[in-house]
Order: sequence, then C-alpha cells, then structure tokens
Amino acid sequence: MSYRLYVRPLPPFTDPGENPDDRLFNWVLYDAGGDAQAQGSSDFRSTIEQTLSQNGLEDVLLVGLIPGDEALFCVADIPAKQSRFINQALPYAVEEQIAQDIDSVHLALGLHTQEGYRVAAVDRDRMAQWLELFRDWSHARLDAIYPDASLLPMTEGGWSVCLDGESAMMASDRGEWLSMQSANLGMFAHTMAMPPSEDVVAEVPVVIYATESEFEEQQTLLGELMVPGRLSVRQESLELMPLELLAHAHYHHLCHPINLCQRDFSVKGGKASPLKPWKPLIAVAAVWFVVQVTLEAGMGLYYQQQAEDMRQQAMTVYRDAFPNDRKAHAGNVKRVIEGQLRIAGSDGPDVDFVTLMKYTGQQYSSVASTGSVTFNSINYSQSRGELVVDVRAESYDRLSTLRNGLAGQGLDAKIGSVVNEASGARGRLTVSGG
Repeated sequence: MSYRLYVRPLPPFTDPGENPDDRLFNWVLYDAGGDAQAQGSSDFRSTIEQTLSQNGLEDVLLVGLIPGDEALFCVADIPAKQSRFINQALPYAVEEQIAQDIDSVHLALGLHTQEGYRVAAVDRDRMAQWLELFRDWSHARLDAIYPDASLLPMTEGGWSVCLDGESAMMASDRGEWLSMQSANLGMFAHTMAMPPSEDVVAEVPVVIYATESEFEEQQTLLGELMVPGRLSVRQESLELMPLELLAHAHYHHLCHPINLCQRDFSVKGGKASPLKPWKPLIAVAAVWFVVQVTLEAGMGLYYQQQAEDMRQQAMTVYRDAFPNDRKAHAGNVKRVIEGQLRIAGSDGPDVDFVTLMKYTGQQYSSVASTGSVTFNSINYSQSRGELVVDVRAESYDRLSTLRNGLAGQGLDAKIGSVVNEASGARGRLTVSGG
C-alpha cells in the first residue's frame, strides 16, 4: 500500500483554480502502516512537494479535501442494480433535491443503503476547478476528492461535529454531511435531536471534536447544545488540526465518504501503465498469435477432410469388390481385407471345413498355451459354411481371446450360449468365412 497525502486548502475559495502556486494548504502524510509521518499547516504546494522529494517518496496517493458545503448530499431511490442503468436514472432520481439545472451538476455515486444510493452533487464548473487544483502534483498522483465533513468518524445513531475556527463540520451515521458557521450550530441542535429512525430514543448521541483552545472559546456555543433529555453530548479533544482527525478516520475506514472523482472527472486512468511502451509490440504479437492459431486450425480441418475423403474412396472401392459385405467399415476394412487375402491365398475363394479347422486350431494352440481351453465337440455345416465348436475355458476372457484371434484372421467368429460355472465358462463358438 502506498503513502497517502491528505491535502486541505485554506480559504478563500472564490476560485480554487486561480494561482494554485499561491494557495496555502494544511496537509498530513500517512505511511503504509497508517501512521502520520509528516504534517504541515499553511504551506505552499511547492513546500509539500519538496518534502516528498526530500524523503524519496514517489507515486504518493493524493487525497484532496474540499469544503463540505461545496457538495450536496442526496439520496437516490433507484431499483436497478446494473451500473449502466443506475447512471442513466441517477439525474432523474435526485433532480428534485437540487436547486439548479441538473445538467450543470456533477453527480457522484456512493454506497447503497436501505434508503437508497448515497449521492454527492457538485457544480460541474467548480468540480473542474477543484480537479485542476489537486492534480499534476510532483511525486504524487490524485486518488480521490472528498467533501471534508464527510470524513468525520461516524457516531452510531447520532452526529459527529468538528469545530474548526469560525466553521463547523457535521456528519451523521446516515452518511449526510454539511458545513456551517459555528455561531449557527445552536440553531441546528433541534435537528440533531431528532432520532434517525422511528424507534424511541431517549437521547441522540453527539460527539464534538475540537482543540482545547476551541473548547474554551466556544463555551457559550457548547451550552446551547446541551438540550436536556434530547442530546447526549461528549467532547473529544484534538491535539493538532482537524485535518488529522479526518485523515485518521478515512485511513482506518471510520467513515464512508463519496469520492467525487467519478465518470467525467475520473482519475483512475491518470497513472501510466508500465506496459504502455510495449503496447505496440504486444498488439503485433497478439495479431500474430491469432493468425497462427487460425492457420493451424485451418490446416487441421483441411487434413482431416482429406483423410475423410480417402477413407470414403477406400470404402467405395471395397463396396465395388464385395457388394454383399455390410460388416466392414472404414475402421476395420484394412483388417478384413488382410484376412480375406490370407484365406484366399491358402484355399482359394471357398472356405471349407479344413480351412476353418486350420485357423481355429492355430488359435486354439495359441490360447491353450496360456490357459485351460478345451474343445468338447466340433460340428461342420457345409450348407452354411460354418464350423460350430463347443468350448470350455477357465474364464470367459479365454473364450473372448479365442474369438478375437479368429476375427483378426478375417473370419467371422461368434460366441453364443455362454454359461458361467464354478469350474469356468462354456459356450458355442461359430466360425465362418466372414
């Protein structure tokens, strides 16, 4: 995780983009472990950049904080779940909550809650000025821009208030935030005293953050917040500036702010990819790979088609020579032809009793040498040209081996009437010329 630099500009805010080199900032630098390593107040941008350079820091994530009253908190009740439809419906869902032309407002989407989507609305021109103020810093890249009040740590069921000179930042556990003059904080006490839900709540908790000097100067104001039976006020002292409280809450996920750098003002593409110089070469390699794969696939299909054509031609020739044979196919035609040639070479075109006995005897000798195989009886039908042998073997596998051996010689061999007994298996082997 990279270092984070939290930067908060000081007033006046009439034109954030004017003379950025002359603008003053409060800032705090957090390391990857979540500890503040450096901070400063009322410093120029060049001073902050020089501090980063002196510490050898590069690519620091910059988080810009703008006044809370620059962005308006809204809630959008949108039933859609896909981001494309949500973005299309977003302007219409919050239009009535914004007192200016919706086309001149930049909308940033936050978390989805039971009430709807949390939304931050900021004037487009002002957002462009804030974006210009925070980007292109040396040794840092802009990661996010938040309304400062939205970074206050949440108080469950109540409000968080931070006194900051003449202004006060406030945020509720519902995600809403606002900034106002400290002098008007007492007038807002009635609003804070309203429970966040319909549940009966004796007192609404309010946590006030300020420095010790702020608490001493604002005693009268704090007295106005002490609404008996309505608000439960607790004071938390700050050792340094309020920015450190905001940075601590954000870094440790004690709040749920809305990043304003979305859509037209997104900064996610700001960091150059380390692969950018290699993109042309990667593109050429990708094109070559696609072409090569396409070529190999095409050649494979071509050779497969050629092989299929040759098999069909072989079967055509075989069908012409043996029109009555329906058992041969492209997968076994070679073996069938070899068997027929061996038979024809030994006994001519007719397969008689002697020929069948010759091949059956050869296979019997081969199988009997590896296991117990016995011929019980032999019958020959001259009209059918079949040799029928009653065979007994120690297992059906021996019978199957005998049949397969005869089939391998080009003969038609079948085993029927198989009976499995305790002593082995017996069946009827029928052999013909194929």
